[in-house]
Amino acid sequence: METSGGCSKGSKNDPIDDNENRIGALLPGLPDDIAQRCLTCLPPSLIFSVCHPWRRLLYSPSFPPFFSLYALFYPQQNPTVRNLVQVVPQNSIQFLSFDPISSSWTPLPSPPQNPPLHLLHRHPSFLSRNLPIQSLTVSNHLVIIAATTHNLFPALSSPLVFHPESSTWFYGPQISSPRRWCATGSAHGVVYMASGVGSHYKGDVARSLEQWDLHKKRENWGWENKARLKDGRFSREAVEAVGYRGKLCMVNVKGKALKEGAVYDVGLDKWEPMPPGMVAGWNGPAAAMDEDVIYVIDEVKGSLSRYDGERDCWVEVVELEQLKRAEQIAAGRGKICAVSANGERIIVVDVRETPARSWEVAPPRGLEVVAVHVLPRMISRRS
Repeated sequence: METSGGCSKGSKNDPIDDNENRIGALLPGLPDDIAQRCLTCLPPSLIFSVCHPWRRLLYSPSFPPFFSLYALFYPQQNPTVRNLVQVVPQNSIQFLSFDPISSSWTPLPSPPQNPPLHLLHRHPSFLSRNLPIQSLTVSNHLVIIAATTHNLFPALSSPLVFHPESSTWFYGPQISSPRRWCATGSAHGVVYMASGVGSHYKGDVARSLEQWDLHKKRENWGWENKARLKDGRFSREAVEAVGYRGKLCMVNVKGKALKEGAVYDVGLDKWEPMPPGMVAGWNGPAAAMDEDVIYVIDEVKGSLSRYDGERDCWVEVVELEQLKRAEQIAAGRGKICAVSANGERIIVVDVRETPARSWEVAPPRGLEVVAVHVLPRMISRRS
């Protein structure tokens, strides 16, 4: 994901100016295919700001896509509205993508409505608690894997998947036991779902681990049972299972509460205890950069730390007031993107710089952030 919106000469709300009809060579004296190869070496923000032919190239299907921010949103509600009990809460989750080059939010195409989609984030009968909508990224896909309906049933019987480079939604394979409050994560292009509860608690579901390999052909898609958890303690919260160096790492409760950690070795199909230093410093939302470095935010201190596996300890990267009350984070392209302040803020931290540089991406007016992810930009259907 690029660092900022850059220096656009056109409208920030429309990265491609359809009224601009000037036609000219990308680079005078060179065929366009050779010119395009040269321009791919430049920062996208520079290409965007120079001229309209270059900008059209940047957003064309033939140009390598830059990375963008994808977010799940829920409409903001004032306290008066929150206290009004509705008979049947409606699905209000919205999916948008933030283009860091033009600094603009764009809605994703509408998800399929057969079966009807009901993802509930806030239930009128539970004013103080949000209901989780569990999403993850795997192999440049956005996967919505678990959520809750208004009657507190699992909302998805199959994962809902969005592919940015084709701008299409589709469903994954049928889940044998649809659930919520589970642990979800990915490693090496494989989706994992562990524990959780369905419409009622079941011990075998709470101890289960299943995987879905997106690398397989669609006709061979399915969920495969893997080594079971020793107990059902990971069905208490919606948990991120963080892919890290061939393993999945997760803790069973959020924040600074006393917790239990578990590590699943993907290659050996085996569960093992989490190193004591790792679990001791896991005090907030976590994510891994390229499945190689785990970052965690202490939601009380507002400190961002990375895990040192050799010394089994957490090393602080930066402490920011804006990171306090962080609820969810995503890692990608050298940046940590955090949702904080009850979904009112998206804070981006560039951990490649020393000291780490940070800035804020403003959500669209009237919407609060549920989760963020880093994925390639959408390919416009009109491109």
